[in-house]
Amino acid sequence: MLNIGGLNQGIVIDHIKAGGAMNIYSYLDLENKDVSVAIIKNAKSNKMGKKDIIKIEGTMDDIDLDILGALDHQITINVIKDGAIVDKKFPTLPERVTNILKCKNPRCITTVEPSIAHTFKLTNTTNGVYRCVYCEQSFDRR
Repeated sequence: MLNIGGLNQGIVIDHIKAGGAMNIYSYLDLENKDVSVAIIKNAKSNKMGKKDIIKIEGTMDDIDLDILGALDHQITINVIKDGAIVDKKFPTLPERVTNILKCKNPRCITTVEPSIAHTFKLTNTTNGVYRCVYCEQSFDRR
């Protein structure tokens, strides 16, 4: 069994849908941050079957972690200080997101005009469905 050590200070993003860690890694631009990152893919989960986990050592004060709810609305964010969880966040689905989700409709104005922001509105809170404000294309999380 794989064992990744605990953090003294940092953030653990847990309960990520299996296969979704790299999207969050990319959105947070972790490749260009001076922090240590562990990505655990397809970890066993009693609740989800399989899940991904991201452990980030260090501070991430410059990022709005609540916006991560748009990428995966079932994640849990644990803030770690002195080796203990000091805060647990359950991001909610934002009503509107800009330049986080990308419209994949080839006929959308955002595809033709790259300077136009990719903006989505929440249209179904139960299922976490976002639709492009320009072409109404739903965002596909796959």
